[in-house]
Amino acid sequence: MYALVDGNNFYVSCERVFAPHLLGKPVVVLSSNDGACVARSEEAKALGVQMAQPWFQVRHLERSAGLIAVSANFELYAEMSARMMAVEARYAPRQEIYSIDESFLDFEGVRGDLVAIGRELRAAVWREVGLPTCVGIGPTKTLAKLANHIAKSAERKPGSYPAHLAQVCNVGAMHQHELDGHFAATDVSEVWGIGRKTSARLHDAGVHTVLDLLQADATTLRRQFSIVMEKTLRELRGTPCLSIDDAPAARQQILVSRSFGKAVTTMDGIIEAVSEFASRAAEKLRGQESVCGAIHVFFSTSPFRRNDRQHQAGVTIPLVRPTADTRMLVATAAATVHGQYRAGFNYAKAGVMLVDLQRADEACQGELDLAAPASDCAPAQGQGHDRARLMNAMDVLNRRFGRDAVRIGSARVASSREETRSWAIRQERRTPRSTTRWDEVPVVRC
Repeated sequence: MYALVDGNNFYVSCERVFAPHLLGKPVVVLSSNDGACVARSEEAKALGVQMAQPWFQVRHLERSAGLIAVSANFELYAEMSARMMAVEARYAPRQEIYSIDESFLDFEGVRGDLVAIGRELRAAVWREVGLPTCVGIGPTKTLAKLANHIAKSAERKPGSYPAHLAQVCNVGAMHQHELDGHFAATDVSEVWGIGRKTSARLHDAGVHTVLDLLQADATTLRRQFSIVMEKTLRELRGTPCLSIDDAPAARQQILVSRSFGKAVTTMDGIIEAVSEFASRAAEKLRGQESVCGAIHVFFSTSPFRRNDRQHQAGVTIPLVRPTADTRMLVATAAATVHGQYRAGFNYAKAGVMLVDLQRADEACQGELDLAAPASDCAPAQGQGHDRARLMNAMDVLNRRFGRDAVRIGSARVASSREETRSWAIRQERRTPRSTTRWDEVPVVRC
């Protein structure tokens, strides 16, 4: 039996932990550069605010309806997520962290009333972390995900499902006729893995509800769609096709990109940005014990600024040897900018993507490059060429003393540690990073 635990309106809920005055108020969290609404409270949804809706379209609701907007505080959200996941992990022998606000739990071998366990889990997360959650339980991951939708909808939309299913729902404990009633009331688009285009095709084929999908022929669905659809159907029928992945596979590519807070018009500004992005990507690369065989660097103007001259640059540079060395990746990214930069343009976005990823231990068994200096795989003893040890030391220092404690010179930052980079994102409404910055920890005077 599986459970899917999901944080409710996660970003907004994280903000409310440290700002109780936001409870009961319409709140939205804005994306990088404060451009669009990426999270909404139930009160904001009631005002008609749509997911990913541009902020300028709903800004008038600040005055007319008391809408409150805050800038995304991802450092805070990541820390709160880690705390929530740690509490959830106590309730099952295996856990798969699916996203920043969702995790699957494998209840195999867990005895007792699973609904009671789910409610105890919710209470523990609320008591210890301050975040509201919903729990869906089912014999497959797809059914657990669907049960979570039922639990959440029963709480948020009274009447959509029976009230006793709110917050915690176990479809594995229901009789078939009861299940059929709930599935008949659920649109097929709510099934995990069925996106907007697929659900539209299913509607055209007469499959409107989850019950309609359950009654469809698996072979026909596989022929008309794919084997993924057949697996989804089998999961809905109670046959597990997806297992808990408590050691997720390494990513096949790593992308770090960002839209700038203001236009960047100098080569130095672009180099500064891609140096930062390459450093972040290299850190993630080492975190999964991989190396990359090529790096893709891109930067561009904004297509939405019609009066600006347009220029897009994007180049993939193969590396002589696979590496996770921040210095090499940053140097390659900077050299690419030198070759592609054009003066007179207002650049609005840049990014770095690491591709051709390989496991570090396997890459070290590749061909020997006799002309190259000693590498991570074969350091020159006593000559300071052990780049792997150097990179590990940099990662340890940054984890201990905070991000950017040690960094590549081209990704500079002001001595005050405040982000004064020319390309820094706009976060005019960011709340304090109360769990990760000593100088932003709340102070209580009594």
